[in-house]
Amino acid sequence: MTLDSRATLVGVATHAGVSVASASRVLNGLPSSRSMVEKVQASASALGYRPNVIARSLKVQHTDQLAFAMSDVGNPVYVTMMRAVEEATRDEGYRLMISSIASDPGAVVELMRSLRHGYADGLVLSPLRVTDALLAELHTPAVPTVVIGTVPSTVPVDNVRANSAGAVRIALDHLSSVGRRRVAFLNGPVDTVPGSARARAFERNVRRLGLAVDDRLRVEADDFTLRAGRAAAVALLERGQPDAVLGGNDLLAIASMQVLRESGIRVPEDVAVIGMDDTELATVTTPTLTSVSLGSYRRGHLAAQLLLERLREPDRPVRRVTVQPELHARASTALLQARR
Repeated sequence: MTLDSRATLVGVATHAGVSVASASRVLNGLPSSRSMVEKVQASASALGYRPNVIARSLKVQHTDQLAFAMSDVGNPVYVTMMRAVEEATRDEGYRLMISSIASDPGAVVELMRSLRHGYADGLVLSPLRVTDALLAELHTPAVPTVVIGTVPSTVPVDNVRANSAGAVRIALDHLSSVGRRRVAFLNGPVDTVPGSARARAFERNVRRLGLAVDDRLRVEADDFTLRAGRAAAVALLERGQPDAVLGGNDLLAIASMQVLRESGIRVPEDVAVIGMDDTELATVTTPTLTSVSLGSYRRGHLAAQLLLERLREPDRPVRRVTVQPELHARASTALLQARR
């Protein structure tokens, strides 16, 4: 076959039967599957394609950096995830950049668009709120992206999620097993992905177990933080006293324990308290906090692994993984022989 010095990238892609983007990745030396590399290189050789070395050197940039966008860098859950991601990617030669903006969908979209300028090679994203604009960006991400959290199955990015509904079920089963019937739910904002999922699961499982159904026992904090939790716990007690509190996360549960203690209400003698996330804080409170683990470290580690695999093999099928919850019972829900 006669070599054509005018062979183009489009011609190579057509000859190989692959997309122009895939052909470009191979010819620019970016990570691709073995079969993709073989097909594109064979077509380039057959057509006599010779890339513009100067243009390629200007275009191809390896930053050796990955970005992690989270909701709140002060939340122990995200600190644990961050540590897991950093540990999993460090040995591969990557540095980790942290952005604490994932509670603001608009800021997340801006961050994702900014990555087109080559600031990072990949992104781990844990958004609290998912909007149509964010979903649109996730359909065409500038760099390989993994989402920690729940997104529709139609979104073509790797995804690691927690089973929040299962965690609420486990928490309520435990409270019911220690004799608590009037369970309050101190949730975070229900316009967030976790807040919405946990609210639905709470209503469903309260009815399943025959626990008290009372709107006064449902309080929504402004955020998943200690400060917001304290305000919500005060509002809850003004409506009446439950015999148990389920916090939408550990911070909200700990805030409720603080307010209960300040009000002269004993934990667990008068009110049992259980959290979600099983952060390190749960082991240092007084009393220690029963909590349902959502596998924060495991979710971060899995997300990092999926991102590294995507960087090495961009064309592999999308993977979705769910981490199952696990109860860690401690003193805040202890079964007492006689409650006074």
